[in-house]
Amino acid sequence: MTGKKVFIHCDDLDKYPYPASCPFNTSRAGLTRKRLDSLGLLKGKDKAQIAPERVDSTLLETFHTVEYLKALQRANVGEFSVDMLYMGLGTGDCPVFKGVYDYGILNAGATITGARKIIAGEAGVAFNPSGGHHHAHANRAAGFCYINDNVFALETLAAAGLRPLYLDVDVHHGDGVQEAFYDRADVMTISLHQTGRTLFPGTGFPSEIGKGEGRGYSVNVPLPPGTYDEAFLRVIRKVVLPVTKSFSPDVFVVEIGVDGLAGDPLAQLMLTNNVYVDVIAMIQQFGKPVLATGGGGYHIENTVRAWALVWCALCGEAPQPDLTAGMGGVMLDSTEWHGGLRDQPLRPDPDRCAMVDKIVDDVIDDVKANVFALHGL
Repeated sequence: MTGKKVFIHCDDLDKYPYPASCPFNTSRAGLTRKRLDSLGLLKGKDKAQIAPERVDSTLLETFHTVEYLKALQRANVGEFSVDMLYMGLGTGDCPVFKGVYDYGILNAGATITGARKIIAGEAGVAFNPSGGHHHAHANRAAGFCYINDNVFALETLAAAGLRPLYLDVDVHHGDGVQEAFYDRADVMTISLHQTGRTLFPGTGFPSEIGKGEGRGYSVNVPLPPGTYDEAFLRVIRKVVLPVTKSFSPDVFVVEIGVDGLAGDPLAQLMLTNNVYVDVIAMIQQFGKPVLATGGGGYHIENTVRAWALVWCALCGEAPQPDLTAGMGGVMLDSTEWHGGLRDQPLRPDPDRCAMVDKIVDDVIDDVKANVFALHGL
């Protein structure tokens, strides 16, 4: 890959907090930048920190409806009316607050900026930790998401003649992105997530494979609670890598929500942050540009440390695990330990592992049965 590694953020993105009652915390991206800066990990001749470009409503209307955007603009100044509820606004997940539209367009601009830098050959890696609002639909907000930045990035890349592959490893199904490309074959979407039988948004089953020209280009792998690193990576090896090779993408867009980490208050997977390093390494073996976004992650300190590690992995500088270090990270619900950015490996109960493995293997078989033949696999 050629081009710089660009970290996309600006101080304005830190100025729009969600209400305190909402679990989504917009400070995570700024804290990640601060952590990286303190460790000297944003410096280097092949690295750059850049601010997002601004986008206007004309671009937003290529996915979101005019009616929804107008409602969001009213919400931006603190207005609320009952009709907004039908568009997902004013709920516990998507509260109305001043600046909600401003934050959304700035955040979307950051992810689009990354896509444009890749198209121009000015970046081989771009990371917007504020991004990843994958639950926003064309006409409604959902799951803390108002404007779907990932959709706009994928559209921007596809419009430039590239074949983007979207990989979503957030613990929640990437339903809004899937919806946008469900009938298209020029963009592939792959989502690994905790099963919709136990977690929002209740979708993302192996039978959801796309329709029309898009049949086979939506791939979903629902995982059981308790899924641990090796089981997760087995899915990458047995499902993600084969279909990726078949699709032969020109660029990756990766949603790296880290709410799959053990101890996250909103989900029940048992991952350590080491798994994201391995996922990135597997993606980078294709030698294509990578645009990464944030997403979920509701234990703030663990999220910040994981995203700092993700940036290191994207830059090819991820520290190796120190197996001599004391337990820490997600093991002890703390980042104040001498093992650095990486978590210590978790040692799941063998009986629990056997139960998880059986379910995961069955899901892998289901995905293969639904999708592989459509790609000649």
